[in-house]
Amino acid sequence: MQKITPCLWFNDQAEEAVNFYRSIFKISEILKISRYGEGAPFEKGTVLTISFTINGQEFLALNGGPIYNFTPAISFIINCINQAEIDEYWDKLSEGGQEVQCGWLTDKYGVSWQIVPTELGDLLNDEDAAKSHRAMMAMLQMIKIDIDKLRNA
Repeated sequence: MQKITPCLWFNDQAEEAVNFYRSIFKISEILKISRYGEGAPFEKGTVLTISFTINGQEFLALNGGPIYNFTPAISFIINCINQAEIDEYWDKLSEGGQEVQCGWLTDKYGVSWQIVPTELGDLLNDEDAAKSHRAMMAMLQMIKIDIDKLRNA
């Protein structure tokens, strides 16, 4: 068991959201599902929590009602090895959601994601300060990250 597990609070879409994420991330599985019983705030049998993994990282999805909403103050970073991988995750996660800026998007459930190339840190922290600055300025003009434009900046 990992020490820290992110818990994602949904109104009533936990199962739908988990299935959506599992359709995007090839290495994923549902570990355990618990359901509400009699006298609970949801109908008996409704999903309470789903424990699941994405690429070995455990998450918990909770149907907790409309008390809380997601905020971009917390996001999940997906490090991508090439533009094809960026495009794939971007297209799937942004479907029904909102494209933001600099590789950020909010999916249709309100969860924020950063879809970035693994080399982003190197490009933004190049020893050549002018090159690093050009890469930063290029990134600030982007919605979805374009690796070639960052490299050529």
